[in-house]
Amino acid sequence: MCRKVGYLLWIVPLVIAGVTLGAPLDTDVTVEQINDAEQLGGHFEGDIVLDSNQKEILESKRTALVGSSYLWPNYIVYYSIVTADFTTAQITQIKTAMSAIMLVSCIKFVERTTQTAYVSVQGQYTGCWSNLGHTGGQQFVNLQPNGCMVLGTIIHEFLHALGFVHMQSASDRDFYVKINWAAIQSGKSHNFDRYDSTFINDYGIPYDYNSVMHYRADSFTATGEDTIIPYESGVTIGQRAGLSFKDIKRINYLYPNCY
Repeated sequence: MCRKVGYLLWIVPLVIAGVTLGAPLDTDVTVEQINDAEQLGGHFEGDIVLDSNQKEILESKRTALVGSSYLWPNYIVYYSIVTADFTTAQITQIKTAMSAIMLVSCIKFVERTTQTAYVSVQGQYTGCWSNLGHTGGQQFVNLQPNGCMVLGTIIHEFLHALGFVHMQSASDRDFYVKINWAAIQSGKSHNFDRYDSTFINDYGIPYDYNSVMHYRADSFTATGEDTIIPYESGVTIGQRAGLSFKDIKRINYLYPNCY
C-alpha cells in the first residue's frame, strides 16, 4: 500500500527522525539569490537539463516530453552525494528533502552501491539544475552550496529528476497568470512557453499558484517588473518552503502504486 499521508500543506512543519522539514538551512540567502541560482545554468526553462531524445521531442513536439521510459523503475531513485562539495549540515538538508518526498509518496531514495542508473548530487558553482526524469545512466542534481540549499529548492530539483517540469508551462496557465513579455530578458522568452497537455501532462490537476515548481513572479526580469502576474489578487508564487497539496497529488498520480 502506498505510503501516502492525508495531504499536508507545505506550510506545516514535519518531523522525521528528529529533523524538522520545512525549515530553510541558509537563512542568509535571499529569495533573489535563490531565484538567480535556479536561472544560472541557462538550460531548458532555466534549470532542466534535457537529453538528446528530449531535445528532439521538444523540437518536434511529436509526443509527451516525459514518457513512461523516463519514470524511475519500481519508484526507486538511486543516488550518491559528492560529499566533498557540501558541509555536513548541507548533506543533512539534501537528505531531509528526499525524506519530505518519500513521506508523502511511493518514491524511495536509496543510496547507490553498484547501480549504473543513478542521480549524482553535486555542488558545482553553476546554479541549481537537474536532468529531467530517469535517463538510464548517471545523471545529476546540481546544488550550488550558496543559493540552492533552501529545502524547497532542493525538493524542486529532485522533482525535475522525477520527471516534473515547471508549473507555468502548464496548458491551463493562461487562465491563471499573465506573462509580461516586455519585461523578460532578451533571449529568455522561451522559458515562458506554454505547452499543450499532450506534450506536458498536468494529470488533470488544476493550476497551482502554491506549487514548489512555480517560477517566482520576477523570474528572468530585465526591468525589475514582474514577468508573471497572477490573475488572482494577493497570490504569492514561487514559494520554496516545500511541497504543496497539489504537488503531492501530482507525484502520486505519476507514481501511483507502491511495490
